[in-house]
Parts: sequence; structure tokens; C-alpha cells
Amino acid sequence: MNNTPPSAAELEKWSAVDAWLSTLFSPVNNTLNTVLAANFDAGLPEHDVSMMQGKTLAFFITLLQAKRILEIGTLGAFSTIWMARSLQPDGRITTIEANERHAKVALHNVRAAGLLDRVDLRTGQALDVLPLLKGPFDLIFIDADKKNNPAYLEWALRLSRPGTLIIADNIVRGGQILQNDSTDDSVTGVRTFLSVLAKHPRLTATAIQTVGSKGWDGFALAVVTGNDRLPE
Repeated sequence: MNNTPPSAAELEKWSAVDAWLSTLFSPVNNTLNTVLAANFDAGLPEHDVSMMQGKTLAFFITLLQAKRILEIGTLGAFSTIWMARSLQPDGRITTIEANERHAKVALHNVRAAGLLDRVDLRTGQALDVLPLLKGPFDLIFIDADKKNNPAYLEWALRLSRPGTLIIADNIVRGGQILQNDSTDDSVTGVRTFLSVLAKHPRLTATAIQTVGSKGWDGFALAVVTGNDRLPE
């Protein structure tokens, strides 16, 4: 099994391609750049989606004409703002952030972007907040602590309808996903999540690995197809 990290030259090339594609499909946007700067200044982890990943989320929302979005994992609201900007006029995104300091930065960013009317920011552990929500949502984006991904998938199904799109980020983790004997909670959580996703009778799913400014990673996509509900 070869899990050799990419070389500095490879990382530089991946980032350069990302930057070039961004100039074509996601030109400089002062609001989004301000959000990234605010997150950096606040010392938040640099876990925001890339510009092109943000544009991809926005693309799916436009494609679905989504009005109700659920995001599990807000961080500084960079992805939140990407999605909120692409909602239908009467749309709304509910986003959950466990870290109170991160949530304060996120709220500041949402306010500065002029999107308070489209964003419902909930602070708390996702598994405590999710039972308080009422579905169905049109799109659900899972991007929080990976060890709980299997539980987040269960709640995503409870809060979905046939046709709901479920997206999960960071599923390749630089190739660590190949380590079936891993003791890393994030790796085991993602592996379990993907196994359930692939076999679930209510889902049609796929996964794509990516390279770019965020290194080597990937995301999973699943569409809810069935009407049967999980047991209460």
C-alpha cells in the first residue's frame, strides 16, 4: 500500500491549477475573500472549502433550485455563504457549529455578507441540535467531525425526502482511507460512513477523489431515492 504524501512540486501544481480554474469559474469576490481573511485573523483552522469547491456547492444548489439546506459544520461560514448566495429568493440554510468562538466569527461573516435573512446559525453539538430540526431539506452538506459521520448520515436520512442530495466532504484524507486497521477516529468514521452510504437501500451514491489547493481528498454524493423511513 503506497500512502506516500504528495511532493511539494505536486502540491504546487495542484494549487496552480485550482487558482487558474478559479479565475475562469469563480472570479475574485470581495465578500468571499473578506470571509477568508476574517477566519484567518481569528485563528480558525484552515479547513474552509476551496473556491472551486464552494462554486461546486453553489452549482448543485442552483441545479436543484434548492430552498432548504442543512449544513453540519459551519466553521467561519465560508461554505455557508457560498450556499446562501445561491439559494432561491425565499430559501434558507440551517447551519450547525459546535464551537462557540467559531460560531461568533461565522455570525459576523454572515452579517457582513448581508445574508442574515437566509442563514439560521445554530450553536451546539450537531447530535444535540439535529433532533430539534424539522425536515425535509433539499440538500444536506456534512462537513464536521468525521468520527460522527455515520450518525450524521442517519439524521440526514431522517431529515430528507426522495430527491434530497447529501454531500460529505473530506472522505479521502490524503489516502488514509485505505488503512482498514487505522485507529484514527476520523478515518474509521469515514470508512464506516462510506460503507453504509454504498449499501443503504434508500440511497444512490458515488464518491470522487480530488486534488487541489486543499491537497488530496474527495467528497461523497448521495441522492435519496426511497420513501421508507428509519425506525424511530
